[in-house]
Amino acid sequence: MKQKKTKKKKIARKLLHKYRLVILNEDTFEERLSFRLTRLNVFVVLSLSSIFLIVGTTIFIAFTPLREYIPGYSSSALKKSATELHYQVDSLQQVLHENEQFYESIKKVLKGDISTTNMDKDSIIAATKFEASQVDLSATRADSILREKVDKEDKYNLFDSATTSANFVLFPPASGEISEPYNVHDKHFAVDIIVAKNAPIKATADGRVIFAEWTTQTGYVIIIEHSYGLISVYKHNASLTKDQGDLVKAGEVIATAGNSGEFTTGPHLHFELWSDGYPINPINFIDFKP
Repeated sequence: MKQKKTKKKKIARKLLHKYRLVILNEDTFEERLSFRLTRLNVFVVLSLSSIFLIVGTTIFIAFTPLREYIPGYSSSALKKSATELHYQVDSLQQVLHENEQFYESIKKVLKGDISTTNMDKDSIIAATKFEASQVDLSATRADSILREKVDKEDKYNLFDSATTSANFVLFPPASGEISEPYNVHDKHFAVDIIVAKNAPIKATADGRVIFAEWTTQTGYVIIIEHSYGLISVYKHNASLTKDQGDLVKAGEVIATAGNSGEFTTGPHLHFELWSDGYPINPINFIDFKP
């Protein structure tokens, strides 16, 4: 026991034993600085200095751009760029999905590919005759001003004066006798109108051309997208006067009648009307009599 106590006392004495650190001038041996030190003081000062150095370095790296150079830390600019790209990809996927649905509907219009069992003609006609008065469309003054501003800025807004589907009138694209009427059972979702060669074919309503190309089976075809989910199709033309993306007015000449394509037996206009992806009989809405 005495030996242990003596060892502890020796250790304590060593730690508390005083030393003197002197800084001398090498040429004159003049004493410039001196410090009284103990082993315990040196240990405490070195420990505290190491702790402050580690903490200061950690804080400096964590809150400055220097952390980007340490493996495991990601760049803030890279995070921002990744977030922006994520939102852009999400938006592009949504637009791509909408475009695919749109193109599929156009393919159905061109091919006439539709199942008669899925078609409810009465509901389609009822939808086209929907009265806007059944819905409360009253708006505040601020809302009216905003709508007017948006209407002026919208380059595809062709109906400045039309507010309901009741005053939406379809213009006859051509006048003549109907050689083949609309027939759902034979999948003839159109009316064939006998017209003279090179006769003007006119737009049935205001809209935008979404397709204007040559096809092997139906010759020169032009498709126009109108308001209220309505699409009109004009086939077997001799030539087209409008291109894809053009805006047209009701009664404006969009093509000349002809006999183009494999599925034709003479100069005529193959005219189709589609409402929200379903074919409708044009005779119910347009008078083709000359």
